[in-house]
Amino acid sequence: MPNETKQSCATPFKTMIGGQALIEGIMMMGPEKKAIVVRRPDGGLETKVEERVLIKDKHPILGVPFIRGIFNFGSSLANGVKALMYSAEFYPEDEEAEPEEPSKFEAWLERTLGSEKAASFFVTLAVVLGVCFSVLLFFILPTFLTGGLLYFFPGFPLWGRNLIEGVLKIAIFMGYLILCSRMKDIHRTFCYHGAEHKTIFCYEKGLELTVENVRPQPRHHPRCGTSFLFVVIFVSILFSSIFFAFFEFTNVWLRTLVHLLLLPLVVSVTYEINRFMGRHDNWFTRICTAPGMWMQNWTTFEPDDSMIEVGITALKAVLPEEKGKDAW
Repeated sequence: MPNETKQSCATPFKTMIGGQALIEGIMMMGPEKKAIVVRRPDGGLETKVEERVLIKDKHPILGVPFIRGIFNFGSSLANGVKALMYSAEFYPEDEEAEPEEPSKFEAWLERTLGSEKAASFFVTLAVVLGVCFSVLLFFILPTFLTGGLLYFFPGFPLWGRNLIEGVLKIAIFMGYLILCSRMKDIHRTFCYHGAEHKTIFCYEKGLELTVENVRPQPRHHPRCGTSFLFVVIFVSILFSSIFFAFFEFTNVWLRTLVHLLLLPLVVSVTYEINRFMGRHDNWFTRICTAPGMWMQNWTTFEPDDSMIEVGITALKAVLPEEKGKDAW
């Protein structure tokens, strides 16, 4: 691990280090290492550090622009779910209850695949179910709601249908975020999200990583995953509006199929847009990232000092030995 003098930079810069809030913890991803730091029920910190193997190192073709987006997105989801499951192990729902016996299906999987492969199966299943839920909620549901509403208005113009679908997508996404932020446990996780952002800001400004230096930093970060999700919604609205301007489909099932077929392209383009926005800071990029920054009002909250300590520990654990290797 680099010494203290290497933990801060002489001048402000942008780092490729990013993170994710967990249950009473934070995961940080650096260019070489991944770290998960969880605050245990006894108050201590549990730290897990692993070496990172990037997809593009194994398969260079997957690092090509407009191809890398889908695979990096899937990898990020898998890492995020795996980290969440790890942090949840420290906080069972009923701490006084006896540990539950594994189901017959779980026992069969462990006997057939082994414990590691069985765990990998459940992570994969969680990722698939999470993606399916997101697609259902933010893409399919707006299409069906619009189709049901316009059933009573058969002569409604196609541009109006596209507009209503787009508005519903944004409204459902916003409503989902706001409702989640009001749940006690998720609100606390969003506080750790704020700690993650503040810690990265402190590091990017070249300040020493201390609680006192991290505390006054902004909790809204332009390279946040919330911004990525918003851009996904926006790009999907744009692409579907262009497509349906040339192909006047009104059948709900056909429109749903088109949305699903366009989704890989939407994710690929969004990934490249976010990379461009992350590398540049000017009036244009600030305008483009403003909606995502605004939406972080519901996904990040002010952390306490113990949460900031978790963020600092996680970030220090993934700093590269070679100074500047994590520069964006």
